[in-house]
Amino acid sequence: MSIWKYAFLVFLGGCSYGVVSTFVKLAYSEGFTVNDVTGTQYFFGSIMLWILSIFIPKGSLNVRQLLILLISGTPMGLTGIFYNQSLKYVDASLAIILLLQFTWIGMILQFFLDKKAPSRKNLIATAVILTGSILASGILSASLSFSLIGCGWGLLSALSFASFIYISGRSTVAIHPIRKSAIMTTGATILVFCILPPSFLTNGSLLDGLLPYALFFAFFGSFLPPLLFNIGMPKVGSGLGNILSASELPTAVTMSTLILQENVTLSQWIGVSIILVGIAYPNLKKTFNVKMKGS
Repeated sequence: MSIWKYAFLVFLGGCSYGVVSTFVKLAYSEGFTVNDVTGTQYFFGSIMLWILSIFIPKGSLNVRQLLILLISGTPMGLTGIFYNQSLKYVDASLAIILLLQFTWIGMILQFFLDKKAPSRKNLIATAVILTGSILASGILSASLSFSLIGCGWGLLSALSFASFIYISGRSTVAIHPIRKSAIMTTGATILVFCILPPSFLTNGSLLDGLLPYALFFAFFGSFLPPLLFNIGMPKVGSGLGNILSASELPTAVTMSTLILQENVTLSQWIGVSIILVGIAYPNLKKTFNVKMKGS
């Protein structure tokens, strides 16, 4: 598989996250809690991944490797907790732009942990993406609800998501991506249950309208993303991975238009276009360079 195909998988992983926020807001409007939303997202996501792992060859893991993968899933669980908490206090468009700050946070992590400065093309792409995100979020043209607590949760979600991408790009445990994703998501579920008790398992909310939301959150929030990231991220690296994952914002804007029937202004669509240019830039340049060397 060529590098751009792995890049496309990471891009799709970001899109999956972008789908979720619209339906989290819908679930909150129907009275479901952050415990319901976050707990079901990871609980049912891990079940889906374990069911899928039945159909792949079994690999061997020692206790140390198993613990490493379980712990590697904790940033994913923290991202869900922090982001869903943020959505309780601020509009989805603002929560998304706060989460999108992982693009430059990830570069800082890479610089301090790997002693590797971001490339010029990644810096340019990040600047373009952040510029586009200001327009795409609608923050300049809409009256958004503002909360310091909500902004704090949103920035924490950006930090934890950047950590998750960094770990996904450096996982050295030799195991099938599906089983790796299942173990990591199980680690995320354990963490979420420790912080947010899974009351939905006993209070009847699953049969009271939560289950359809739960399966949707699980599929797009904790089934697809870790699977796609575990396949693509080791190939493209966390630097480029941070940029590709920014696809969540244009996806969220599109979903809010289609599902919530929100009015999206011309400036927001311009912002979406700018973000897509920022995402495409390093990939197109990499492809161009490869072709030039091969000619």
